[in-house]
Amino acid sequence: MQPVTFNWLAVLIAALSAFFVGGLWFSPILFGNIWLKESGLTREIVATGNKGKIFGMTAVFSFIMAVMLNTFISGMHADLHMSTMIGVHAGMISFSAIAINSLFELKSWKYIFINGGYTLISLILMGLIIGAWK
Repeated sequence: MQPVTFNWLAVLIAALSAFFVGGLWFSPILFGNIWLKESGLTREIVATGNKGKIFGMTAVFSFIMAVMLNTFISGMHADLHMSTMIGVHAGMISFSAIAINSLFELKSWKYIFINGGYTLISLILMGLIIGAWK
């Protein structure tokens, strides 16, 4: 494995891209209403959540994901295509972990595909962003 380099701006933009994807993915335009139903939540219940904690920790975990993805991409000296494929592979790992946990929680396949799909798309986009800025 080669030395790892960081383009911190690319990593930050990649992390922030998860917010863009999540905002659209979990909106009523796409899967928000189905996700609420499948997760057993209502808008009223969601409104009671601690937004600072939820969005703050989401930012932290998205940043960790982007840093780790950058580490894989940089260490392999990956080009744009390979960077995107690394995002696909990381996304499939994440999707699989979500599916396993969700199956044990007796969640529906809709729930699994919505949550797993979000991480898959987010990690693909992160790989694309990081790879484009190498």
